[in-house]
Amino acid sequence: MTANSYRRIAVLDIGKTNAKVVVLDSGTGAEIAVLKRPNITIKTGPYPHYDIEALWSFALDALKSLAREPGFDAISITTHGAAAALLDRAGALAMPVIDYEHEYPEAIRNAYTALRPSFGETFSPRLAMGLNVGAQLHYQKSAFPEEFAKVATILTYAQYWTARLTGVAANELTSLGCHTDLWNPKTSDYSSLVDRLGIRGLMAPIRSAFDALGPVLPEIAVTLGLDAPVPVYCGIHDSNASLLPHLVHRAAPFAVVSTGTWVINFGVGGDLDHLDAERDALANVDAYGRTVPSSRFMGGREFELLSAEIGPVDEKAAQAAIGPVVEKGLMLLPNIAPGSGPFPGKASRWIGADEASREERHAAACLYLALMTDACLGLTGAKGPAIVEGPFALNETYLKLLAALIGREVLALPGTTGTSQGAALLTGIRPVSGAETHVPPSEIAGLSVYRDRWYAAME
Repeated sequence: MTANSYRRIAVLDIGKTNAKVVVLDSGTGAEIAVLKRPNITIKTGPYPHYDIEALWSFALDALKSLAREPGFDAISITTHGAAAALLDRAGALAMPVIDYEHEYPEAIRNAYTALRPSFGETFSPRLAMGLNVGAQLHYQKSAFPEEFAKVATILTYAQYWTARLTGVAANELTSLGCHTDLWNPKTSDYSSLVDRLGIRGLMAPIRSAFDALGPVLPEIAVTLGLDAPVPVYCGIHDSNASLLPHLVHRAAPFAVVSTGTWVINFGVGGDLDHLDAERDALANVDAYGRTVPSSRFMGGREFELLSAEIGPVDEKAAQAAIGPVVEKGLMLLPNIAPGSGPFPGKASRWIGADEASREERHAAACLYLALMTDACLGLTGAKGPAIVEGPFALNETYLKLLAALIGREVLALPGTTGTSQGAALLTGIRPVSGAETHVPPSEIAGLSVYRDRWYAAME
């Protein structure tokens, strides 16, 4: 990736809940302007779908406002991955962009389950509702054959917005390779599902996330008040946008533990051999087209529930409680948030918590999160240091326990890079490093025995 001299980059960032346009300063990496709005689902029509025209109006208004102040000289795009846009021959939407939380009739779900490729081909697990884009396309084709017959081009979601800005239709690997069922990471080609659905001829050409697909269309440039050509970059899936800053300046192998509501674990330089579809593991494809073993659990939601139950504690006192917790065998078993993670079907329970202090319960909760992360990293074949970003990067007890469990250094990045910052890197600007804390692995007496007992208690 060559370095470009753009001073400011506008990023259109469309998540499931909110859409925003951010302007980033390339010198500092800071977000210097942000405009956002809720991402609304329309419940009427053939199925629940996103209000695309409202999002488009918002994007144009925001870009027009931000072009005046603070200004920008390139545009990048990032969106969630569980969506596709189906265009007719005129380039308009042939069918609404479906909300992935829509649940399909049982007969269609069963037909898709029988049709979809094996995990060994796509490394994409069967997910609920429309979280597999292949399931969306199968539903649209099966339930609405007349409308689907008008489809001329299928685009991944981020690239739909790039196409509206530039007139250039494309697909991109991070969006194809994120649990869509449409991609075979071993062959770097479409999966057999694309041919079973009969849509290979409809798929737009694949372009690199780093490609500038063209300048903003002349008529849109006039609307935005742009006084010079502004390139628009192809775009990227949001989780891979968060991963990209680490790929730019770190050599594999390493792991990234991205924490929020979900704890998403990337084993960069890991292997596919340990991935288990039944344990919330899958393969992603990074911005360079390389396979990245990944796994997840709902750790942020779980810690939020635990913290509300336990109450406030002193962090230093909680760290001091690690030894007594391990010695007493005070432990929390999965899962607090059911339905995901490396230990599906397990019901959460405490062991030895009746006489435990608040600090001990907090330490045991952090140990639970560290054990879950350790299990997730094991599924990805992760090696090298583990980089923790997001809220857990501020939890010193968790960081110390994770380093001890994996036996490797943990790097904490409290100032999370975020999807917008990662998407801005597609334009070729240099990443700006933030503060990081290094946590070396330490010996905690009895921890390996405790881990064995924790696994045994789940049996």
